[in-house]
Amino acid sequence: MGEFVLDRRLALTGAAAAGALLLTGVTARPAAASWNEPETTTGDQAAAETAVPFLLGVASGDPLADGVILWTRLVRDVYDAGSMPSRPITVAWQVAHDRRFHHLAAAGVTRALPELAHSVHVDVRGLEPGRDYFYRFRAGGQLSPVGRTRTAPACSADPQLLRLGVVNCQDFQNGYWPTFWGLADEDLDVVFHLGDYIYEYDPNSRFPDRAHVAPQTPGLDQLSTLADYRNRHAQYKGDPALRAAHAVAPWVVTWDDHETENNYAGFVDEIDDTGAKKQTPEEFRRQRAAAYQAYYEHMPIRADLRPGSASMRIYRRFDFGRLARINVLDTRQYRTDQPGGFPGDFGLESAGRLNTAGTLTGDVQEQWLTRGLTSSPTRWNVIAQQTMMSRTRFPNPTGVPPTIVDLDQWDGYAPARQRLLRLLADAHVANPVVLSGDIHSTWFSDLKVDFDDPASPTVAVEFVSTSISSSFPVAFDAPIKQVNPLLNPHVRYFNGLRRGYLRCEVTPGTWRTDVRVVDTIDVRDAPVRTDVSFAVQAGTPGLMAL
Repeated sequence: MGEFVLDRRLALTGAAAAGALLLTGVTARPAAASWNEPETTTGDQAAAETAVPFLLGVASGDPLADGVILWTRLVRDVYDAGSMPSRPITVAWQVAHDRRFHHLAAAGVTRALPELAHSVHVDVRGLEPGRDYFYRFRAGGQLSPVGRTRTAPACSADPQLLRLGVVNCQDFQNGYWPTFWGLADEDLDVVFHLGDYIYEYDPNSRFPDRAHVAPQTPGLDQLSTLADYRNRHAQYKGDPALRAAHAVAPWVVTWDDHETENNYAGFVDEIDDTGAKKQTPEEFRRQRAAAYQAYYEHMPIRADLRPGSASMRIYRRFDFGRLARINVLDTRQYRTDQPGGFPGDFGLESAGRLNTAGTLTGDVQEQWLTRGLTSSPTRWNVIAQQTMMSRTRFPNPTGVPPTIVDLDQWDGYAPARQRLLRLLADAHVANPVVLSGDIHSTWFSDLKVDFDDPASPTVAVEFVSTSISSSFPVAFDAPIKQVNPLLNPHVRYFNGLRRGYLRCEVTPGTWRTDVRVVDTIDVRDAPVRTDVSFAVQAGTPGLMAL
């Protein structure tokens, strides 16, 4: 663990993004010449000097033992990709051992391509495992802000501590992001974003400065064109708290539904869409292609994008020495439609239980996950994915039947969940942990092969992170807390009242998760505190309150 903690306000000293060529396995000899970065890198003067073309900041992601992805996107007008020249732009990059770049570790030059909105993905290799690095870009004579990143430990290493952040669901219109300032102040090895990085809805906010930028076709309450998705991502990246959080640690990102459209499944449109909003599979395919390209253009992700394609593989895994293997899933692109045809995908539990052909992952990804779990050499085995895995019964407002479930979650795909939990038990997978998001509230649960039998052995634990800013109905909080002991006795903790993130500290013997929350998102800055903490002891499945 590095002792250096980057001042979160440093992310305000620049911002934008650079060009666009994915360079696989880049290694370069450190350049001898200095870029003559000003000694003063904070304050209004420095911010003005580095404002263009780095208005969207910098980010790193997908850390390996010998490398990391560096990202930026060059812009002049945040909401007009055409404001940049319609030609490739040369972008230089540096990676250093110190933030003043006196001791370079790697350097090189790439190109920002107009067809990828002048985004840049540099896959830097040849770095040392388990250490901090600093990085920056230069384009058009301007310097980007400085970011800090960290490589993963060597595969053969036995690290004694891994610190993770878990975030999801950041509806720009619903409030501010003081939680990202808190995240930026943590000393984390890596941050996992589990989906809903943007929201697709039309402008509608109670905060005058938080309304979404209008899409090309207002009134649909969804995005449709590549320009729509680019503008929405750029608007979100324009938030200084988000830029600060990206600048202090590598992120591993995966999408859920709102990066494209609410509750979509494969090439199936949202069930509640009617009229002009309702799309054929071919129409939705074009929308999904635009959404996926814009996602790639704005994320520090190691992926193979084919512009215009409606497919992009983003499920992947990361090993942090022999301490933890983290399998990152995509439960949107390959899933079958939610069963039952219920409005909002809330309906009868039996619909999910009888969904024997249903899948959230698709067969290929499921087989990939099985191999990763059963062949793992690590102490902890993690599944980082989108929707809540635990069976979760909710009181039915109509009273008949008395309970319903969210069929967009794993409850809609109960046989697939059963296969996975049975695999964990039968294969004796070491210390399984599931990280989830989506539901805008905190849920900590013991996962069982047979949820109907309270005495059934716990085979894994699930930590569901609350949202950064997306809303959970306040009126539902107290009733859910009241009925959980009866309807969901395996749920050890629930809270729908607070926004925040999870901070996880992993050692060979213990997994500790702290719920980090703010009391309000009505202001840009608010103190972050620990609401509650739970732990899991290695070799003993089950949650313990601390």
